[in-house]
Amino acid sequence: MPEHHHHHRHHSSHRSLNGKNFVILPVVFSVLILGICAAVIGPTILKFYNMADLFISDVKLDYSDNYRNIYVPTSEGLEESSETSETSSEPKKPLSSKTVPITSIEYPRYSDQFGELIIEDCGIKVPLFFGDGNLQLNNGVGIYTGSFIPGYGRPILVAGHNVTYFNGLKYAKEGQIVLIRTSYGNYRYEITGVEVHDKDDTSAYDLGAEEETLTMYTCYPFDMVGLTPYRCFVYAKFLSGPALDKHN
Repeated sequence: MPEHHHHHRHHSSHRSLNGKNFVILPVVFSVLILGICAAVIGPTILKFYNMADLFISDVKLDYSDNYRNIYVPTSEGLEESSETSETSSEPKKPLSSKTVPITSIEYPRYSDQFGELIIEDCGIKVPLFFGDGNLQLNNGVGIYTGSFIPGYGRPILVAGHNVTYFNGLKYAKEGQIVLIRTSYGNYRYEITGVEVHDKDDTSAYDLGAEEETLTMYTCYPFDMVGLTPYRCFVYAKFLSGPALDKHN
């Protein structure tokens, strides 16, 4: 009798354990699956969210408290450039402009708004920043810090979003004038060409050139939201503006 009773208790415990396993194992399995999915898919979702914040810029974010605006417009040089552009019988040549000591200007720091970029023929009049990060491109267009500022005598590379500030580049044509206004002078460039390149094609620009050129670029196609496989590059040559004297 004791032996039979002992066997009965063991059988009940075994059956109870099987019942718990029936409930617990699927739960554990489900948690493991969810954990694996989170580890694999999570970074992708986060990356997409970050890209969406960067490129889906139909709603302009307000970062006005996060950057300095050191731009104070000046009219110096605008009259001379306007008079020269009206002389259509002569080919356009770079104008001789005064030299400005680089020590006399406030050189922009990263994320500073230090000017504005205007292409009247394209309906573009936007704030110009030093830097091309998320903050800058949600408030205007930005100069890549691996290039140079106007007047330095070296290449300038400017980026902007295709669905907002640089959407007007789709109207860019050879011969149009680009005006960059800064606190230390006004600069004019003439568009020389428009090209579409693969997003990874670094041959689309040359930052090592020893002359001042302006290259503006944005995602392509122009009205496609998000990361696109191509970039539209608009090239322009220097016409006028004060040179920065880097030795003074």
